[in-house]
Amino acid sequence: MRSLNLHLKVLITLLVTLGVLITAYQIFILGIPVTEDETDDLWNIDAKVEFQANPREPVKVQMFVPPLNQDYVSLNESFISNNYGVSVNRVDGNRRVTWSARRASGKQTLYYRLVLTKRYSGEQAKPKGPIFRDSIPVEGAEKIAAEALLAPIRQHSADVETFIGETIKRVNNANDDNVKLLMAGDASTPNKARIIELLLSIAHVPMERVHTIRLIGEQPQSPELWLRSFNGDKWLYFNPETGEQGMPADRLMWWIGDDPLVAVEGGKQAQVSFTLNNSEMNAIRLAKLTDENTDVDFLEYSLYGLPLSTQQTYQIMIMIPIGVLVILVLRNLIGIQTLGTFTPVLIALAFRETQLGFGIVLFTLITALGLSLRSYLEHLKLQMLPRLSVVLTFVVVLIAVISLLSHKLGLERGLSVALFPMVILTMTIERLSITWEERGGGHAMKVGVGTIIAASLAHVLMNVPELTYFVFTFPAVLLVLVGFMLAMGRYRGYRLTELFRFKAFLKD
Repeated sequence: MRSLNLHLKVLITLLVTLGVLITAYQIFILGIPVTEDETDDLWNIDAKVEFQANPREPVKVQMFVPPLNQDYVSLNESFISNNYGVSVNRVDGNRRVTWSARRASGKQTLYYRLVLTKRYSGEQAKPKGPIFRDSIPVEGAEKIAAEALLAPIRQHSADVETFIGETIKRVNNANDDNVKLLMAGDASTPNKARIIELLLSIAHVPMERVHTIRLIGEQPQSPELWLRSFNGDKWLYFNPETGEQGMPADRLMWWIGDDPLVAVEGGKQAQVSFTLNNSEMNAIRLAKLTDENTDVDFLEYSLYGLPLSTQQTYQIMIMIPIGVLVILVLRNLIGIQTLGTFTPVLIALAFRETQLGFGIVLFTLITALGLSLRSYLEHLKLQMLPRLSVVLTFVVVLIAVISLLSHKLGLERGLSVALFPMVILTMTIERLSITWEERGGGHAMKVGVGTIIAASLAHVLMNVPELTYFVFTFPAVLLVLVGFMLAMGRYRGYRLTELFRFKAFLKD
């Protein structure tokens, strides 16, 4: 007996743990939304390229576009131009689009449009980057100024992270004479980045320029410069103006390096302006789109990978264990008597078509008339199979009559009674009549009422949209339900109705 108890406890623990872990993996690692009405951000970004083409010259325009290999995934990418050829290539870790035309004249306008969202799958490749770089050659007064700045930086830093932060802090100190010498009167952000790179190179610390776009606001904007360095484990991002560490969540990395955003051959006065707008989309629909536009396929092996018609069927089927759980609790803990376990669940499924109130009336009416017929057939001393056949035929005729009358009276809801499981109704009538004969009419009425109550509660719970979505999206929770059902299988205590039944005995 002890080994059986231990076996059961281990099995329950295993099922519950497995169900919780799989569900947690879907929620926290894959990022699948918990509720159906949850929405996620969707960004539409337009990059407008304007330039003046030189007459009678070939035109080639090159512009960096986002690599989209980190936290974001592209849902749609388009290149809008008139009479231009378009190609996209990878250059030094960047993506660059090239527009080309044999002839163009006058003012030219090209568009790059991107629709993107956050990447759902948390499975990212391990980052890689340089951990050493050669020093940038520097001589004379600049060399002396750089070494004078590096001495206190080394004293006040403990690792790469603090070394870079201290360097940015020193370079932004406009009162330092060494900084003034290196700046040479140019306090722009790119020049500060140049000096920071110089100081870091002398210490053999690698540094890259990162150009970003803000994913907020609808006003035109220009790329913002950030710096990054690899510490052997991850990339560290820094604001060259403030020393702020960590790339903000509203930034999209557009390109890396020192090259300008756009380069034009056969033209001049090139300008690029960015505009964007933010919208929201249903999270699970967005997850499907993300799945279609990546190689991850994390929804492909879920129930969402089934055809839509099959999904609708499984959304009903997968809620049956919830209805069974309701019946289990009502019978084993509360003590309500029903006609078995599965019959109330099937009746609850039938209520989906007739709705609850109308379904209860129809079920009661058909069952009462069927019981009356079954009682009459009992006097004819028929065997069980012929008796069931007559009752089944009577149920079919009765359903047809009710549907016809409902249609004539304008009660179209009554037409759905034809979807009632006729065999279940027939067996219900048969079992209720047997219960009537064996244990009396009072007990049969109690069982019939208990079945209706259980079916009604199961119907209500099985049709909660939030619960249906959750169980369909995270079917591993059914393992947790199985664990609870197994635990209930060893319950031998009092039921709630028995506490009221033996209340007087307890007082004595």
